[in-house]
Amino acid sequence: MMAQDRAGRRGAHARRNARFSTGGSTRQDTARMATPSANGNYERSLQQAESIGAGQFGKGNLYGAEVDMRFRTQALDRVFTRDTVPKDAWIEIDLDAIAHNVRITRARIGANRQIAAVVKADAYGHGAIPVARVALKNGADRLAVSSVEEGAKLRNAGINAPILILSQPPDYTVDLLLKYNLVPTVCTVGFARALGEAAARRGVVAPFHLAIDTGMNRIGVRSYDAADFCRAIAHKGLFLEGTFTHFATADEEPQTDFRKQLARFDEALSEMRAAGFNPGIVHAANSAAIERFPETHFDMVRLGITMYGLAPAPSLRGLDDLRPAMAVKCRITYAKEPAVGEGVSYGMNYRVEKPVQIVTVPLGYADGLSRALSGRMQVILNGRICNQVGNICMDQMMIEVPVSESGVCAAEKGDEVVIIGSQGVHEITVDDMADLLGTINYEIICDFKMRLPRVYLGTGGI
Repeated sequence: MMAQDRAGRRGAHARRNARFSTGGSTRQDTARMATPSANGNYERSLQQAESIGAGQFGKGNLYGAEVDMRFRTQALDRVFTRDTVPKDAWIEIDLDAIAHNVRITRARIGANRQIAAVVKADAYGHGAIPVARVALKNGADRLAVSSVEEGAKLRNAGINAPILILSQPPDYTVDLLLKYNLVPTVCTVGFARALGEAAARRGVVAPFHLAIDTGMNRIGVRSYDAADFCRAIAHKGLFLEGTFTHFATADEEPQTDFRKQLARFDEALSEMRAAGFNPGIVHAANSAAIERFPETHFDMVRLGITMYGLAPAPSLRGLDDLRPAMAVKCRITYAKEPAVGEGVSYGMNYRVEKPVQIVTVPLGYADGLSRALSGRMQVILNGRICNQVGNICMDQMMIEVPVSESGVCAAEKGDEVVIIGSQGVHEITVDDMADLLGTINYEIICDFKMRLPRVYLGTGGI
């Protein structure tokens, strides 16, 4: 089957060779090739990153001198406690849980492979800077982000570990990549040439990782084009530090597509080596593959969702002793006892049917709580499960609290409400919320990064 797959893909190989010839590039590639700093607006949009200082590459040094530590003093992540949060709603991040989860992966893959801790999207809503520090302290070797801005923020915090950008940045960011020691993904000729030329002008070598598309059809050079692509981008200013692919179905059954991707990746690596190209640090395993497929661990693994204590798929829940790192909490800001028949919130699609207490908390969809949860979700209040009622508003939502038979109200202003986390014998998990919405846990935790302040618990060993 793989032989037929290979033969079919080879049909257009000759035409693709012409595209990757050293004499030219595609119209799409050349259209966005830009001279360094050609886009002044982009550079100005990174004024915060510009405060990083003059980290420079040393000539012939792949990572160069360490980034200059004389940064402008700037509070990147304000530190709060429960008593000092600026609003009565917050996220709690357990740094000891992050440390524990990283150590689980280190034990699983052994001491001879690298871990790239994925801290993109502000560490999936957990805070990139503290999570990066904890991950590096507890077994991670490098970091992975999604953009130049995210990498610059880590450099601005004094983090010197190698930082891989998991997608190819715009051509006009090549100067910033070199300035801040960021390692980009490469998958087009135009960008590779822009990066190589910018590095050569400085007398340095720019490391990069080659993305190979083995079937996910998101980014990357086609697996059967990998060797030809390497020939096309060969440049004295470039160093192929690593080669990777990404699995689309490592968390699913059956394994047909996963096995096809893995076979294509192995084939591409073999062809690169046969053509004289060292693929460098080979990596393919995401969190699901780390847990399920040791044969994908290669030289490095990319630790994502499981670092935050969550399983990559429902079928993998409970497989490891993971500790969820995020909790979401708030406090009651107002309590009332509306009369029977009164409505609650926009649309009044909930009406009081019996004596209850309605309490308000300052958490809404602008904080990352999906409005689609309106009237469907539950919370924990004073050790009991209570229903959220009425439509969730932009900044607030309402909760129904049963009144005792004697008419005593069970809640008052200032009481703590758990949205995600535990209280007493009850627990509401990220997965519970994801299941309600028919989505994945990744989305839930990323959404809560919108504007809620974070309270960090534990030290994570730092």
